[in-house]
Amino acid sequence: MTSSLLPRSVGQAHQARHLLAVPGDVTVDEVEVLATSRFTATRWDVTPAGILPGDVTSAPQGPRAKGGAPGVLRVSRHATLTGPYAPQGDGFDLGLPTGTAMVFDVICHRERGEPPFSIGDRDGIGRAFAGGLPEREEGRLVTWLVAVARRLGGSLRVDVGGLWSAGASSGGTGPRPGTGVVLTPDADVAVDMSVYSSVWLEPEAALATVRPLHSRTRLATEGREWGGPPAGIADRPLYPGEKMDPRRRKEIHAAADDFDVAALQGPQVLHGYGLLIDLDVDGIVAVEVAGEEHLPPVLRGLPWTADGAVRYRVHWEPPDQVEANREQPGLEHRIARKRAAELVARIAGRLQDAVGGEIADEDEFLVDPADL
Repeated sequence: MTSSLLPRSVGQAHQARHLLAVPGDVTVDEVEVLATSRFTATRWDVTPAGILPGDVTSAPQGPRAKGGAPGVLRVSRHATLTGPYAPQGDGFDLGLPTGTAMVFDVICHRERGEPPFSIGDRDGIGRAFAGGLPEREEGRLVTWLVAVARRLGGSLRVDVGGLWSAGASSGGTGPRPGTGVVLTPDADVAVDMSVYSSVWLEPEAALATVRPLHSRTRLATEGREWGGPPAGIADRPLYPGEKMDPRRRKEIHAAADDFDVAALQGPQVLHGYGLLIDLDVDGIVAVEVAGEEHLPPVLRGLPWTADGAVRYRVHWEPPDQVEANREQPGLEHRIARKRAAELVARIAGRLQDAVGGEIADEDEFLVDPADL
């Protein structure tokens, strides 16, 4: 199935080439599922061995590859993943980490924008594309490749066109510029999770669901009684030098008071609320509850999401944002992140037990509750 060697040259001068490398415990259909989770137009132009005909979880399938030939998975009009290949190049070194078992050759239009404002970021994309960040279709594809490598424990080698471009291999004018930087995203950086459900928990019910997991859980809607505006405010100028007629000023304030009283006496419609958990030196975990119309692609079109869904977003706010966005943060941050991630996973699991639905990670890939 992975006997084919990666060819030296593919594509054309206007195209970019990236390599997705995954370990031996990953199957081809896992890559396919993650593609359909992000790109709704995903289909097999050529179906590789190992993908069962008529599999209802698969993307639409084209003609089957012969023997051990690779398949071609199209994720958009101009972007394809060809593979799987063996972790070897046809006469050259792939430069990928040890432990790589399968390689997918990713081709898309080369679309680059401005250089990053700073080189540092948690996934290393700014470091890999220091000359100009990928944007539009290539930007979406690279972001997805990073998410896939993070989810599957793999790596990617980006912008390898400069190493093995078609022009260089065919005696042309030379290789197109490229970095060939290897990125191995840290799975631990993706802490946040969301539960999507058709069930709305009232604030007190959500508090009762989450509080047993941490004693500092509180409703973010808790506040203090308000006694109304300060006395005599209707007699004061709106701003220094204001010349409004005093009687007209009082009429405006009275009308505003009537509006506020009517609003307070009317039915209270709650569109969203939050829970907060103070983790002291580890930061804050927030549970944000609201209706959501923008759903992960894999959940769109289901009977219970036709009109959107309720989203229970469990978010960790680290104590140091600068450290959180470093590609290699310090030990103190990593310890805090690990403790927070364990709590986030427990909360997501408890909420899913209460309201059903699906759990998604912050890359919008679905998570099996059993894996929490």
